[in-house]
Amino acid sequence: MTVTVSMTLNGQAVAHAIEERTLLVTYIRDLCRLTGTHIGCDTSQCGACTVHLDGKAVKSCNVLALQAEGAHVTTIEGLVSSDGTLHPMQEAFKTHHGLQCGYCTPGMVMSAVHLLKIIEQPTEEQIRDQLDGNLCRCTGYHNIIKAVKEASKIMAKQA
Repeated sequence: MTVTVSMTLNGQAVAHAIEERTLLVTYIRDLCRLTGTHIGCDTSQCGACTVHLDGKAVKSCNVLALQAEGAHVTTIEGLVSSDGTLHPMQEAFKTHHGLQCGYCTPGMVMSAVHLLKIIEQPTEEQIRDQLDGNLCRCTGYHNIIKAVKEASKIMAKQA
């Protein structure tokens, strides 16, 4: 059975007919053609598919698109400003080499941005706790932690 689901995705209204069992990550990637949100494990273990659903970081491989009906969803693409300027977290990841292969990066960035909405100046332990559900096989997390700390300073100044 197909149903129509609509939501605000990165500030734009979208609506598509889908099968009821369609995952949010599939909706975002296949129907909306936003491929920054990655599919890593399909079991909600790796966090590569993390997006913001009504302001909360969620693993989109673990959410049905129907559950996002009427919601505001932000993907990694939605963090970039209209003039192409990177979000401070994206810039910090770039500056501090918080990525290598880049597969986990969108989920890491989205989780870290959510953390800074909750805790303006998180400790290293708080950063590690937040990113616990996001796996990276390349970086060893050291530069990711540095990037989040740097972004927290920049974002605090902008507030």
